[in-house]
Amino acid sequence: MPDLDRRSVIAGLPAAVMLAGAAPARSRAAAAPVFGAETFSLRNGLTAAVIPMRRAPVVAHMIWYRVGAADEAPGLSGMAHFLEHMMFKGTTSLGPGEFSRRVAREGGRDNAFTAHDYTCYFQQVAADRLELVMRMEADRMANLAIDPQETESERLVILEERRQVIDNVPTRRFRERLVALLYLNHPYGRPVIGWEHEIRAIPREELLRFHQRFYGPGNAILVVQGDVATEQVRRLAEASYGQLPASARVERRRPQEPPAEGERRLALPDPRVREPQMARLWLAPSAGAAPDQSDALQVLAHILGSGPTSRLWRALVEPGLAASVSASYGGETVDPTEFGLYATPRPGVDPARVEAAVGDVIARLLDDGINDGEVAQAIRQMTAGAAFARDSLMGGARSIGAALAVDLPLEHVERWPARISSVTPARVVAAARAVLLRDASVTGWLTPGERRA
Repeated sequence: MPDLDRRSVIAGLPAAVMLAGAAPARSRAAAAPVFGAETFSLRNGLTAAVIPMRRAPVVAHMIWYRVGAADEAPGLSGMAHFLEHMMFKGTTSLGPGEFSRRVAREGGRDNAFTAHDYTCYFQQVAADRLELVMRMEADRMANLAIDPQETESERLVILEERRQVIDNVPTRRFRERLVALLYLNHPYGRPVIGWEHEIRAIPREELLRFHQRFYGPGNAILVVQGDVATEQVRRLAEASYGQLPASARVERRRPQEPPAEGERRLALPDPRVREPQMARLWLAPSAGAAPDQSDALQVLAHILGSGPTSRLWRALVEPGLAASVSASYGGETVDPTEFGLYATPRPGVDPARVEAAVGDVIARLLDDGINDGEVAQAIRQMTAGAAFARDSLMGGARSIGAALAVDLPLEHVERWPARISSVTPARVVAAARAVLLRDASVTGWLTPGERRA
């Protein structure tokens, strides 16, 4: 299924770490690698990362392709996600659905997800079944069968999925329209699942061409985490993926954003909404383009909107203006991403008061800066999860796979606690002043009310 909220996936290691534990900031433990991954490459272009974890005789196997919704041709939105569905519809040797049935018979589970920058297929199986899933995954990398009847049947499934996860969920419909307003030219403004009218028009022949172009070993990343050794994974990879013909890495060529000029606004009424909700977005640099600024923006998002100690909480929730507030930034993207602030007014509170209060929080931060104590507290809270992140079977594989898929180095994940621990108040304020510009923002309100004709 698609990853509909791009921020949730491409937060990469920071998301895994902050939900889970590491050493206190600036300690020697913060400098240690988080997962201890090892890498290798095959002659046909496949790159691989292995995360040994011997706690149980199970493995997570993930194959990432450096292609997502932002790599689709204009007019073909939803192509990457459509192909994700078709990857489960059989190969020249496996019938429709047989891949998943075989995994289930072995006591495992499998699934996939699509984002703007990558598509990922994964299985969790007993360690002695790794060879099976690698062989089957290599098979559908090379021998996918896109049957015309299966294509049309799955098109209806995807259209129903869009209705269920976007059209019938007001907050996701709101986000879809708000992001489309933020990106004037870049394909990040298109929904991962696609616009309905374009999903209906995607030809089967285009799905075949998309697979042939992007689904080769040179455009793929293998990540295995669990009860394995690197040499064992290398041997199995050579016997499966290594038998496929070499392919080149596909260069990403995407239209870029012009300089942001002028505040933009969205007012979206929906009769299914009981209370209004506000979101304000800015374009922000990716971690690849500006690593130091990206680290500072992560700390900034934490200071502004992460729980009861955050500035937005103290300014809006404690005085009774808002029921909830949050902030977000995920820099693990190929191209410029977004920084967001969110607030839901308490019942009976004028939305204008909430928006003004959010503006005041930003203005005070830009004018007065941030003190050492705030940054130190944020770093302690953020890095408090790296040790426990190692206990998740999928956490490391997902963090490392997402980073490598957008061309971030392995060190971006492994040294995240040490990097965050080095962020200073001056860097946070400089990042805020570079990004949080009122005349470069998009502000949206999702409100109760009838849709306009």
